[in-house]
Amino acid sequence: MSEPEVEGFTRAPGAPGAPGAPGPGSGVPRVLAERARDLSDGRLTPAVPRDAATVILLRHGSGSDVEAFLLRRTAELEFAPGACVFPGGSVDERDADPGTGWAGPGPEDFAARLDVPQERARALVCAAIRETFEESGVLLAGPDGAGLVSDSAVLAADRHALLTGTMSFGEVLSRHGLVLRTDLLTPWARWITPEVSPRRFDTWFFAAALPAGQTATAAPEGHADPGESESGAWLRPAAALEDAEAGRITLLPPTAVTLRELSAHQDVDGILARRMTITPRLPRVIVEDGKVRLSMPPLGEERP
Repeated sequence: MSEPEVEGFTRAPGAPGAPGAPGPGSGVPRVLAERARDLSDGRLTPAVPRDAATVILLRHGSGSDVEAFLLRRTAELEFAPGACVFPGGSVDERDADPGTGWAGPGPEDFAARLDVPQERARALVCAAIRETFEESGVLLAGPDGAGLVSDSAVLAADRHALLTGTMSFGEVLSRHGLVLRTDLLTPWARWITPEVSPRRFDTWFFAAALPAGQTATAAPEGHADPGESESGAWLRPAAALEDAEAGRITLLPPTAVTLRELSAHQDVDGILARRMTITPRLPRVIVEDGKVRLSMPPLGEERP
């Protein structure tokens, strides 16, 4: 499953109701506007958000510019068809398995950074690495804390088996003698789907550099893609925002905000060195004087 975002909103940054747009705007689809009125009047109970994780994969492009990997969701999907998103998805109950090997900061370290219990932190970190592998073929794992998988092509069959459900992530790691390289993940942000959405996610964003020798692809090499993405591309954050402004691609609000944050940086190391304060960002659909508008939370801040 690709990155869970603010369901129903597909505004480019700068369009009415989108992050950075002047004035309150609207930017709210009719069905969600109706749900917002029902919620405001007490006729609707918000859905409980489901934990999820997503990874902002980064690299230096040919011109040494920072690039981020974006997946384009298939047009057949009910939710956000054709939108460009970061790799990610929902936490699976097996992601909390304490038998999965780690190399790097432990669950207690991530629990402190994410401000969650250790078991929840373990599941979020594992889900982030697992979903990145499923969605892009990039595996942030190695035989130990110093090594890394250097050729993701050898794992293409296992990625396909994981996507089709014939193999678990734990089995993939065990088969190749791998542990999770948690030191490669930088916690970046936490987004919660608006209360008006029928499906809601509590999603933790992490940043990571593309490991040397690995390639990000939307589908496993030599296999038909059973996932939700039709293609993937490396884009400069500023270029992706420009494409969204021009209507060439669709970005959902958390993606647009994250790309805007990344566009202020000139190198991947600088991004990964940041220590962001991880607080919930909850976009709200507000009903005022009979009108409905989308209100975005403030941008994240770096820890002192």
